[in-house]
Amino acid sequence: MEVKKLFLMLLLAFSVQISFAQEKTVSGTVSDNTGGLPGVSVIIKGTSTGAETDFDGKYSIRAKSGDVLVFNYLGYKTVEKTVGSANVIDVTLEEGGEVLDEIIVTAQGIKREKKALGYAVSKVDSEQLEQRSEGDIGRLLSGKASGVNIQTQSGVSGSGTSILIRGMSSFSGSNQPLFVVDGVPFSSDTNAQGNFVDGNNGSSRFLDIDPNNIESVNVLKGLAAATLYGTQGRNGVILITTKSGSTGRSVQKQEITVSSSVFFNEIASMADYQNDYGGGFDQAFGWFFSNWGPKFERDGPGGWGSSSAFDSAGTLEHPYSTASAATGIPQAFPEFAGARYEWRPYNSVGDFFRTGVVRSNNINIKSSSEDGKINYNINYGSLDDEGFTPGNSVGRNTLSIGGNAKLSNKFTVSGTMNYARTNFKSPPVAASYGSNVGGSNASIFGNLFYTPRSVDLMGLPFENPIDGSSTYYRQNNSIQHPLWTVKNAGNTQLTNRVFGNANLSYALNDNINLMYTFGFDTYSENNSNFSNKGGRTGSVANQSGVYETWNNTNTINNHKVTASGSYDLSENFDLNFTVGADSRSDIYDRSGVSSIGQQVFGVLRHFNFATQDEIQFSRRRNIVGLFGQADFGYKQTAFLTLASRTDWVSNLTQENRSITYPSASISFLPSKAFEFIQESEFVNFLKVRAGYGTSASFPTGYPVATTLSLDTQAFNTDEGVDIVTNTTSRNLGNPNLKPERLDELEFGLEGSFLDSRLTLDLSIYKRITKDLIVERPLDPSTGFDVTQTNVGEIQNDGMEIDLTYDFIRNEGDGFNWSTNFNWSTSEAIVTDLGLDTDIVVFAGFSNRGNAAIEGESLGTMIGSAIARDDNGNFRVNGGGRYVVQNGNNIIGDANPDFLLNMSNQISYKNFNLGFLFNWTQGGDMYSQTVQTLLGRGVVNQAGIDRANSFILPGVNPAGETNTTQINNSTYYFSNVLYGPDEMGVYDATVFRLQELSLGYSLPNNMLEKTPFGSLSVTFSANNLWFHTPNMPENTNFDPNVAGLGVGNGRGFEYLNGPSSRRYGLSVKASF
Repeated sequence: MEVKKLFLMLLLAFSVQISFAQEKTVSGTVSDNTGGLPGVSVIIKGTSTGAETDFDGKYSIRAKSGDVLVFNYLGYKTVEKTVGSANVIDVTLEEGGEVLDEIIVTAQGIKREKKALGYAVSKVDSEQLEQRSEGDIGRLLSGKASGVNIQTQSGVSGSGTSILIRGMSSFSGSNQPLFVVDGVPFSSDTNAQGNFVDGNNGSSRFLDIDPNNIESVNVLKGLAAATLYGTQGRNGVILITTKSGSTGRSVQKQEITVSSSVFFNEIASMADYQNDYGGGFDQAFGWFFSNWGPKFERDGPGGWGSSSAFDSAGTLEHPYSTASAATGIPQAFPEFAGARYEWRPYNSVGDFFRTGVVRSNNINIKSSSEDGKINYNINYGSLDDEGFTPGNSVGRNTLSIGGNAKLSNKFTVSGTMNYARTNFKSPPVAASYGSNVGGSNASIFGNLFYTPRSVDLMGLPFENPIDGSSTYYRQNNSIQHPLWTVKNAGNTQLTNRVFGNANLSYALNDNINLMYTFGFDTYSENNSNFSNKGGRTGSVANQSGVYETWNNTNTINNHKVTASGSYDLSENFDLNFTVGADSRSDIYDRSGVSSIGQQVFGVLRHFNFATQDEIQFSRRRNIVGLFGQADFGYKQTAFLTLASRTDWVSNLTQENRSITYPSASISFLPSKAFEFIQESEFVNFLKVRAGYGTSASFPTGYPVATTLSLDTQAFNTDEGVDIVTNTTSRNLGNPNLKPERLDELEFGLEGSFLDSRLTLDLSIYKRITKDLIVERPLDPSTGFDVTQTNVGEIQNDGMEIDLTYDFIRNEGDGFNWSTNFNWSTSEAIVTDLGLDTDIVVFAGFSNRGNAAIEGESLGTMIGSAIARDDNGNFRVNGGGRYVVQNGNNIIGDANPDFLLNMSNQISYKNFNLGFLFNWTQGGDMYSQTVQTLLGRGVVNQAGIDRANSFILPGVNPAGETNTTQINNSTYYFSNVLYGPDEMGVYDATVFRLQELSLGYSLPNNMLEKTPFGSLSVTFSANNLWFHTPNMPENTNFDPNVAGLGVGNGRGFEYLNGPSSRRYGLSVKASF
């Protein structure tokens, strides 16, 4: 017996020794007929073990005899090689492979061939993101994926960015997508503080990601694609793989890549200001807000020669000498007593803005051990973005480290660690209405764009030398000088952030792999909002001086355990599966101090303010989920995916806190199944797919319970004693509240034709959201104002088309030209409200904003309208002006009819040219900027002579055709600017040259005796040109603005600022 045991032990030891001996390092070169191919995927078939060729086409991978190496490269035929006794395997790839047969990262990091997917996924490679003039990854994705609508909050560098994938599905919950970075959920919060009225200039937190450190981006659009993320993925998922997070692919030698860029940043949407008339009203001079005064010419109708305010030389008394003594301006500026002021047009707005300089630098180092078992990647990036608006800038420094190590035949560890420091600064941008601001704060743009042409903004002193207060041309000093705002008011946001992951995987056997992942994401955001005393805008408190400082800290901890496997069930059937569990903890805390009543001008410290109040808010939520997915394949021809996830959320009652999301998708390849298609010279690849997915939207905060509110400074007694109150919230908790439920059905067609010159990807979908969470008003007798409840239904239908055609295709460095079109449309209709009301206003103001109305689009805009009679005629009052019909009238629809993006890639020898053109058709915009430019008279509407009178179309009070004449200023000032809201709504159709790039790469023979492996120079530009055919021509307004902030509001802007144009050069070198 002992001999038998000894024999078995020796046999086992010998077997283990043999198994270790079988694994070896296999290396080689992958090339085509022009030389080595970089970036070729080399994977051991049936496993997740892989490598990637370096820029010389070389690779190295650990494998055993009998393993099959799969060499895959986009546009080339896939090659499989079996590992034998040789340690070197060189491969030559041939063009003509199925273009769609590429590896895609899907939910929970699962990698699958695109041909096996039963749902839509868009992929954006690093070449489309690197060395760009924009440092915001959200804005860089614009136009690069169908069904993705991206809108900027303004042209202010670092301002927020709104991203919608397949439109809106809810009017109460968030519609922004989930960001997942290197497999870990990533907080992409925007404007967690403030509101659009008082200004919420904060950045979207994905600004902390350096686009130059991104390896690839995959966009999961539908619910079938995002099921494994549960409630977090209900609005689509943006999967980002960083260069540090892609270290599982080994490289043959150390590679160092350095890039440096310099761009210029300037205003893109400057209005064409008229130079014929100056400040005043009804062609009479006055130091007013408006520009309806005399001409800059002496003679003729409207000339200044008929006004007693001018001398014979056409000059005026200086406004600082004639200002009211109560303003203190004449006393503060005695040098202007008796001074004359020249009556002429000044380029005030144009001279106010500057050309900013944007500098970006990046260095990436990656390497691996000789045996390929250890890989690492280090990336450092810096961004210095100077906005075209004075006082606006963004500084960002990022450091990313990633690694992968195979500890034994069974264990592999990997991880990433990212640090970002982002410093955003901006003057305040509050909502403005063509006459100062509407809220408590100030706005850099609110008192700028309508500056009368006769006002020398840049030449007039803006600060009282005695007390530091704002001074300007108005005789009662009732308007804040924009230069004073730049110097004395602003917002800052300094963010320190750490995020990353740690992974431990264990190969249970050749088929099953176990993995534990810990993901973390923590940012500390230090904010300030300040204004020295002496301002002339906003609330009384703001004019007395305000200083607010607060910290937002957000922490996400994510634990995940998965088991994944791959089996060939038979010669024809294969199975891949993943099962797992994860838990996510979100903790958000805000803490700070708000002070008003500045004592000493210029000292921004809380001790220098008379009154302090606390800023305090906190929220936390835990989500635990179980998920599983099984992928079945038949002869690489038909594929079935079944998936499910169950979430448990901590902030609902036990009966309603969990929900299960099933999904199923199928993919079938007729080009594989039917011989007649295989023999076709027209069809090279054909795939049909269908998917069904579900998800849910859980509320935030604590909606099921009535909370207490403690206020230690509720009010002050006559004796100066603070009264402390401890009261219940005005929101009544609802223990029966359920999550919103989303269901989506998707169908698609994919194919390549004409020797793979033409590729097509078509998707149509229908998404239904039920049990919408809304705030229902309560009778005051209940003691509460509102409660959250479940009502209603939304149906969202849409279509997406991606079409690529290679017009000219040559091997090697010949002339090549490829064009891609992506087109999408979506419309969300409110099919049921289920309330005792027919309207729910969910964004903007209660009398002007976005509303949910049964049977109408979710982008419906409401406000005051022009009154109509029973025949639909406009009603005009006795004074010749439109009659205003107040109430919640439908005045527009912010939802665009469709989005079309066209990108071109042209290359010849070492030159490459690319451009991206965007067409957004339709969608209405209520624009306070356009109203103000026209209503204040600083811009002339094309084809309109302001000397002529107007007769408004419509009927007078007697029901007869209106014949009452009004002058130009009455029409634009009293009807366009301060008339019915309907008058300020315009069609936001826009054509845009979104991106342009021209690059040159030095040929290899010029670099042979240099340390460079590659060297290239690229000119690139963003938003070089746009045209809005249905906006008043001379306003040059750019409708790409989210005036209500990053949320569910759309189609409104309140002088939020112009858009940006960027252009410059980049140099990239590898060693």
